[in-house]
Amino acid sequence: MIGHQAKKLEELVSASSKNQKKKSKKTRFIAVTSGKGGVGKSTISSNLAYALSQKGLNVGIFDADIGLANLDVMFNVKIKKNILHVLKGEASVSDILIPITRNLILIPGESGDEILKYSDMALFERFMEDAQVLDKLDVMIIDTGAGIGEHIQMFLNAADDVIVVTVPDPAAITDAYATIKTIALLRDDVSMIMNQVKSEKEAVAVFDKIKKVANANIAGSLNLQLMGKINEDVKVSSSVKKRALFCSEYPNSQPARDIELIVGKITSKLERNVLVTSNDSGLSGLFKRLMQHF
Repeated sequence: MIGHQAKKLEELVSASSKNQKKKSKKTRFIAVTSGKGGVGKSTISSNLAYALSQKGLNVGIFDADIGLANLDVMFNVKIKKNILHVLKGEASVSDILIPITRNLILIPGESGDEILKYSDMALFERFMEDAQVLDKLDVMIIDTGAGIGEHIQMFLNAADDVIVVTVPDPAAITDAYATIKTIALLRDDVSMIMNQVKSEKEAVAVFDKIKKVANANIAGSLNLQLMGKINEDVKVSSSVKKRALFCSEYPNSQPARDIELIVGKITSKLERNVLVTSNDSGLSGLFKRLMQHF
């Protein structure tokens, strides 16, 4: 049944693509995931999106963890409708978008398997046309659910970059490794962010252990890279409690500086347009990719 739905959606995507004008922007899709909950994935996603937007980039953040959606909490906003309402014809894309800052938009999403249930030709064509309001995005952060379910793999497969977040806790490290092992079946490039570390030295030491085990046990040419680290800091938990972003509340804190370093690596990729297909823009571009990779 799911295979039939995916095939039908692929046909719809193909049909709608023929009617779309050539786009001027290239959106870089970055999926942020984790092996388990509670490691700060959504905190990092939201602060990363905010920090990128402060560089003058047009940024969208797509909440693909709708079952445990908490980006509304991170940004201190209320979500009334999400992408499913659009696919069901109950709202337009513009209706569900939530502006956070001048260059940052929250897109309330839905888990991939739910998206596949809605494949009405007329509604989907309207959705793809509607979604072009986001075609000027430079970056879309996709905040996935924790773990490695099928619907999460859809987003990981569709992204230009996949970042796995973990903390220096034995259980979290084990789960992060299991996630990397599964992602390696889909792609050979994975990045990591070590969260809640005491120092750069600790972050590198934990990462090196994971990489050593991965190199010894994962077949193929896995390119596992350390994207960066976020220092453990009471300012982070304090910001979360206040429903604020630590990059905004405490711009001079060490965690905010850590995010800035990660942002620098992302913007350098944007400047080089590394591995980005020219006609993949915004929300419609993401959906094209989701269907191709299902």
